[in-house]
Amino acid sequence: MEDFSAYVATIKQMEHRNRMEEVVNWVSATFPMLKLEIKWNTPMFTHHGTFIIGIDKAKKHMSFAPEEKTMNQFADEIDKAGYSRTKGLFRIRWNDPVDYDLLKKIIDFNIQDKAECTTFWRK
Repeated sequence: MEDFSAYVATIKQMEHRNRMEEVVNWVSATFPMLKLEIKWNTPMFTHHGTFIIGIDKAKKHMSFAPEEKTMNQFADEIDKAGYSRTKGLFRIRWNDPVDYDLLKKIIDFNIQDKAECTTFWRK
């Protein structure tokens, strides 16, 4: 968690820093089998060496990147939650509630879908 502590220290607004810690701690507690790593200056969770989800900071939001296949799978639910999205990520504004049920479904999907994956990214 030292790398994550250094990453969080780069977030200037304390309430944003606390929010990032809250979300990352929730993922860690909910999915203890996942490994928190910092790669490409971004916190990400991996499982058996494969990428599951990345969570990054921005000025107005947190970005959640679960890979394009997962974004396609959950596009309607992400839209219904009111989050903006691209083909590879969705954004939750700092002051908006986190739909933890949706986040759990997304992470569960990636863990199951990538159970036999031997590469970092999907091919």
